Amino acid sequence: MINYGFSLYTFEYFLMILVRVASFVFVAPFFGITNVPGRVKIGLSAFLALILYQVLLPKEALEYSGVIEFTIIVLKEGITGLLIGFAANICNSIIVFSGKVIDMEIGLAMANIYDPTTHSQSGLTGTMYNYFIMLLLVSTDMHHYILRALVDTFQIIPINGAVFDWDHLMGSMTMYITDLMVIGFRIVLPIFATSMILNCILGIMAKVAPQMNMFAVGMQLKILIGCSIMFLTIILLPDISSFIFREMRKMIVSVIEGMY
Repeated sequence: MINYGFSLYTFEYFLMILVRVASFVFVAPFFGITNVPGRVKIGLSAFLALILYQVLLPKEALEYSGVIEFTIIVLKEGITGLLIGFAANICNSIIVFSGKVIDMEIGLAMANIYDPTTHSQSGLTGTMYNYFIMLLLVSTDMHHYILRALVDTFQIIPINGAVFDWDHLMGSMTMYITDLMVIGFRIVLPIFATSMILNCILGIMAKVAPQMNMFAVGMQLKILIGCSIMFLTIILLPDISSFIFREMRKMIVSVIEGMY
């Protein structure tokens, strides 16, 4: 039989756990996508907080001298959860960046759709790849790793124990931007190379047969060849997801290292 007992001091401890977990759940990938109902997020956060409250021992009373210090503790726990979730969620921008470059190369840059997961306009290819990556994130149990990372932070960064090293966090973001460009262009490379070869062929044909309208022919060929290359390279999607998930792990670890 599980017995949950709360006193004034331990209830404050439980609230701090809930703040960190809720901040993480509302930002993290898969858990925090906007088309998930808010009640589900709140229920998941409360359920995880109850489990962690029973696991995390000993429960020390929070030391503060007034409302201002208590507010600072709440803000620190909220920022800690947000940074961990943000470190995992930001890696999805790699596939969105690649999709925008692919759309620009094959001529679909103007064909944007409304993405309900981000509440913004996004390209066709980026949205499609983003859903594929989310599907692989669940099928490879990567969401379990993200959740375990949050749980482990309570051992490394106890309640009211976060010390933010902003220089280290800024260095983590700089490292991520570099990796975004490298990984993004690796994903785009097959279509980019094919498009470059096609442009060279169309340029030669424009000189050989100037009476042909290469602009009208080129637009159709780019879309046809671009979709064909995407169809042929769809088998590389697990390798693409491994690049993104490896970057996700590295970002989570780097951000956690900047908070203790």
